[in-house]
Amino acid sequence: MTDDIAAGTPASARTPSPTDGYLGDPAARAKWDDLYAERERLWSGRPNGALVAEVAALTPGRVLDVGCGEGADAVWLARGGWDVTALEVSGVALERAAGHARDAGVTVRWVHAGLAEAKLPPASFDLVSAQYPALPRTPDAAAERALISAVAVGGVLLLVHHAGMETRQADESGFDPADYVWPSTVTALLDDDWVVEVDEQRPRVAPDGGAGAHHTHDLVLRARRLR
Repeated sequence: MTDDIAAGTPASARTPSPTDGYLGDPAARAKWDDLYAERERLWSGRPNGALVAEVAALTPGRVLDVGCGEGADAVWLARGGWDVTALEVSGVALERAAGHARDAGVTVRWVHAGLAEAKLPPASFDLVSAQYPALPRTPDAAAERALISAVAVGGVLLLVHHAGMETRQADESGFDPADYVWPSTVTALLDDDWVVEVDEQRPRVAPDGGAGAHHTHDLVLRARRLR
């Protein structure tokens, strides 16, 4: 999620469409479809630097890419031998992502849904990756709990966000950090079944171009499920 953007069973690997069994808030889908439709390409087309750095030492397995956008992370993970399930609320973004996967010759399972509504099988992913997600925060912490519950025993939750966004004041654009999930809100829900391996702010390895390229530092949370 950037300053300008802030104002079940996995589906098959076929090309999704905006009306293909979407599970989630229709307003969220419409908002993100409109944002993607405004540009031929919203993001840089390259994998996020924090993901590349944190995944380097992991053995490929099953991965959930939360908020996959136009698919750069999903394609990169699939090329690295991961069995990828990629989730996104925007059908416009998913169509682009599926096209990029076809061009790269890799297979990805696409899920057109919000995270809390996706009904993903619990404890099924060796890695759950959420890179700069715009996950809505709710009183029941539905999104945070969905992230946590998706991780298999021995697996890793990797949540990366832009530093400084969580502490910003609500403004006239409609952005209020209290409306969104941040690494700190997820960490607060981790119990003794988890060990936090990384919880830090660091300089961002940012790809050139694309929305959000002006952000210079990341918040990185990497936690492993012990049991």
